[in-house]
Amino acid sequence: MSEFRLDASPETVRWGRFDAAFPPVLTIGSGDTVTISTATADTEQLPPANSSLTVPESLLAIHKKVERNVGPPHILTGPIALRGAKPGDVLEVRIQAIELGYDWGYNQMRAGGGALPEDFPESRIIVIPIDRERRVGRLPWKEEIPLRPFFGIMAVAPPPDLGAVSSAPPRRCGGNMDNKELVPGATLYLPVQVDDALFSVGDGHAVQGDGEVCQTALETGLVGTFEFHLRKDWSLEWPIAETPTHWITMGFDPDLNLCVKIALREMIKLLCSRTGISREDAYTLCSLAADLRVSQVVNGSKGIHVMLEKRYFGTSLA
Repeated sequence: MSEFRLDASPETVRWGRFDAAFPPVLTIGSGDTVTISTATADTEQLPPANSSLTVPESLLAIHKKVERNVGPPHILTGPIALRGAKPGDVLEVRIQAIELGYDWGYNQMRAGGGALPEDFPESRIIVIPIDRERRVGRLPWKEEIPLRPFFGIMAVAPPPDLGAVSSAPPRRCGGNMDNKELVPGATLYLPVQVDDALFSVGDGHAVQGDGEVCQTALETGLVGTFEFHLRKDWSLEWPIAETPTHWITMGFDPDLNLCVKIALREMIKLLCSRTGISREDAYTLCSLAADLRVSQVVNGSKGIHVMLEKRYFGTSLA
């Protein structure tokens, strides 16, 4: 098992797109660990020039050298190739650690975006200082908010026939899931769509509420350590995740009602496969014990995740 470091730089990032044709910037094997830094913020989202906050030179280099498409602002580190991965396999991503990379982040309301576009027609950007030692953000109205960093985007490449696709909506391959449960100690399982999987990560969030209602979280640069495993003993249609206490199934669609159906059907399927109970019993159990939560409502395709305690499953899937 090998350990690697992959930092965000003009040579290792893409801006706002996934594409099976993107060449890998790193190739690893199953069981390997990679520490990955991510970048965030376009030029208008940076701290003021007279600020005491630090803008990394690597971010400024990305602004100068990396093609900026008209579309999502996500700067994605990768892709990383996992040797031997084939369509139909599962990529297991164990999230070991997440550290705050910047001493600042930003929050942006975009005109016409968010959950209440008719109520907030003007755009606004605020820069929020981050105390990395205390792990709090200092809001402009003098309040501190505890930070719980996670990556809004983790994804494998989409099928080759789709070509280049926007990083904004979440998909079967993962992407902009904005699921705040994916913190250290959690494991994400992604259905592989292309040879070598081609994993990318970005959209660092220092903290976010379920829904991400004004369009963005506290967007910042993060450094994550991930352990990757290739699973050929399992197949998935949609991403699922595991925390120390829960299993999580996810559904994405422009219609929030369809998100509920997808995520709930995936949880019923998972329960039946692990426990042998009937679909009817699994449906009843979900009504009694599962929690349906809104991941986000602002990325075109919305997200629902269903959480059910592990004690109802018996042994782990790992």
